[in-house]
Amino acid sequence: MVKLRFVGYYIRTMMNDEMRAFIALALKEDLGDGDVTSESSVPKGLAQKGFILAKEEGVVAGVDVAKEVFRQFDDSVSFKAIKDDGDSVVFGDVVIELEGPARSILTSERLALNFMQRMSGIATRTAQVVKSLEGTPTKVLDTRKTTPGLRAFEKWAVKIGGGVNHRMGLYDMILLKDNHVDYAGNMGEAIVTVAQYLGARDPNLQKLPLVIETRSFQEIEDAIAGSEKAGIEIERILLDNFSPEKVGEAVEKYGHLVTLEASGGITPYNVRGYGEAGVDFVSMGYMTHSVKSLDLSLKSTPHVS
Repeated sequence: MVKLRFVGYYIRTMMNDEMRAFIALALKEDLGDGDVTSESSVPKGLAQKGFILAKEEGVVAGVDVAKEVFRQFDDSVSFKAIKDDGDSVVFGDVVIELEGPARSILTSERLALNFMQRMSGIATRTAQVVKSLEGTPTKVLDTRKTTPGLRAFEKWAVKIGGGVNHRMGLYDMILLKDNHVDYAGNMGEAIVTVAQYLGARDPNLQKLPLVIETRSFQEIEDAIAGSEKAGIEIERILLDNFSPEKVGEAVEKYGHLVTLEASGGITPYNVRGYGEAGVDFVSMGYMTHSVKSLDLSLKSTPHVS
């Protein structure tokens, strides 16, 4: 019998050194030798207020990231969050109040907005999917279909929107996909090789969960039989490109044995069907790979027209 177990792959929802370093690199990319427009047009000693405003309805994310952008460039800028990560906004809402050197506000605004708009777009889309799944047992997972270098920020946004983080990278989960199985020869051989790898792995290293992608009911059977024969636990079986009807059949047949995840071709328009099928998780690259940024902007007054 496959042991029921699930471990959540949550990133830390707080700024870490790698994220700060990425922000520093992004500032360097934008600044170069300096903000020549602000330096040439705005008096050096001028102090002003600024307001980051929502220009459409959505869910806010990236407030702490924006704060870090302003802090790194000029920590004399006063930063007051009116809305927190996860808060809903509508057109005209003040999200952040700023006060300090006008040049610093103008120089930092675009990078802060770039992070916030991207993260808020992801959080908004995730929240919409989560709402679609209300009343079902299904949770939504993100994927590795993220912007290179921005994965931690984008996965943070997924969690803010109410989603669950999948693996962070290739190093924290063994995910046997179709190509791995095909290259190894078959499902059984792939699982045996994984078992040998895990048996030889340093026990002091992070425990690696095993997730297996399946394309048919026969592969589900092969995965369960192979894991039992090899003596290793399956964390989750992934149902790749199964219809909601087929997912329902899999849940009825295997749901008492192992955690199930549906993946492939799932969108906000059909996700409800997968939830009603009773699957434990759906994974959706849709939330990150082609998201529309939420419209936010910096204004000198707390009003938009």
